[in-house]
Amino acid sequence: MLLLAGCRELPRYFASDTTIARAGGNELRMRDVRSVVPKGLSGDDSVAFMKLYVDRWIIKQLKLEEAETLFSSSAGDIDKMVEEYRQALLIRELDQHYVDQSIDTLITEDEIAAYYSAHKADFKLDRTIVKGRIVQFAAGYRQAAKLKTLMASKAAAQQQDFSDICEKNDFTVSDFRSQWIDFPEFLSYLPTLRSQNYDSVLGTTSVQEMRDSHWRYYFQIEAVMRVGEPIPLERLRRNIRRILYNQRKSDIIRQHDEELLQRAEEDGDVKIFGGKRTLPDDAAETVTPENEAKR
Repeated sequence: MLLLAGCRELPRYFASDTTIARAGGNELRMRDVRSVVPKGLSGDDSVAFMKLYVDRWIIKQLKLEEAETLFSSSAGDIDKMVEEYRQALLIRELDQHYVDQSIDTLITEDEIAAYYSAHKADFKLDRTIVKGRIVQFAAGYRQAAKLKTLMASKAAAQQQDFSDICEKNDFTVSDFRSQWIDFPEFLSYLPTLRSQNYDSVLGTTSVQEMRDSHWRYYFQIEAVMRVGEPIPLERLRRNIRRILYNQRKSDIIRQHDEELLQRAEEDGDVKIFGGKRTLPDDAAETVTPENEAKR
């Protein structure tokens, strides 16, 4: 470290292959740290970086030395785990190589809709969801009755009048008519209490009202889907797209496994004794909504 402190610029560090530190029977030399030193460091910054790096290296070597002493009896098991992990990484890289070469990443809306139709029963809601709209305005607003009438109307002209009034008066409108939202989240825009049950408001599509000390709230729930009903397709598109992609990926891996085994058998590199060969069940996992949900 005295040697490092005497150097002020990185180029001078790299002028030789000096031994920087020794610990756990190993040596750290200058060539070992050349690739990890950030470019542009000089002076005190370079000395500080080198000191931190050397300190960490020494601790690492000492811990490895202690671990090898304490766990020498299980060294074989550790080596086996390391080898299995290395093999798994190599196989994963190989599979990904063939996937990258062959996979079609374009998944159409028709394919998504077809999958949804075939597996609709597998997707069930675990919470109530709604579509609707909420408008918040001052408690003293004099044209509240008119606002309510316009909000309830199905006529395009009156809906435009409703929007114009809200915009003109800077009313807060939370519009969830084009998307499904969890019912508790919808209620969070209203002056509700967590301890109270509000399922009764789900029974009508009429405009309803709530108040607090400063504001009035008109809200209208236009559609409801309850626990146990099929999840709407619009909420599943991303999930189904991922399922279809993983199915294609599994098909590519399975096909490559078959080709690899067949080629090896034809070349005489593989011999199976005692029966007809089959690929193991986990050679390429079949993707289903159930195991996709576990990913």
